[in-house]
Amino acid sequence: MVYERERFAREDAVYAEHKRAVAAGEKRVLRKTSTGELHSYPADEIGFTPGGGQAQVSTWWGMAVVCSVLGLLFLGSLVMLIVTLLQGHGEWGILFPLLMGAFGVVYTFRLSRDEYLATQLRKLRGSPKPSSSGSVDINLLELGQNRGDQPGASR
Repeated sequence: MVYERERFAREDAVYAEHKRAVAAGEKRVLRKTSTGELHSYPADEIGFTPGGGQAQVSTWWGMAVVCSVLGLLFLGSLVMLIVTLLQGHGEWGILFPLLMGAFGVVYTFRLSRDEYLATQLRKLRGSPKPSSSGSVDINLLELGQNRGDQPGASR
């Protein structure tokens, strides 16, 4: 019970600091850390949000693996296009996977790079690792209000 009150007090302090930083014009992201604590990250410390409609991969090197697989798709499609063109056939149907592979390589490379840079910045600044879920309760109550999940609160 005491732990919950302390956690709520810490989250209220983080939320208040986050609101002050945003009001001052800073670009901040409010996220849970990997340990479940609330943290206000500068926008450059967040790479990509796993499971947020984007990737299910949660690390920069995992995204680099996805980028490599898409690169192989791109190279395979390119070889198939070149072979058919050299044989005099116009197999233009391979252009769709070729373009999708190229787009996928560029997109996943950028995600991987952004997450790598964000990871390095977090290490440099001593910020905690964000949770892999990427979710935070958007409906955070204003500071000092009762929360429904507090002990003794009616549901």
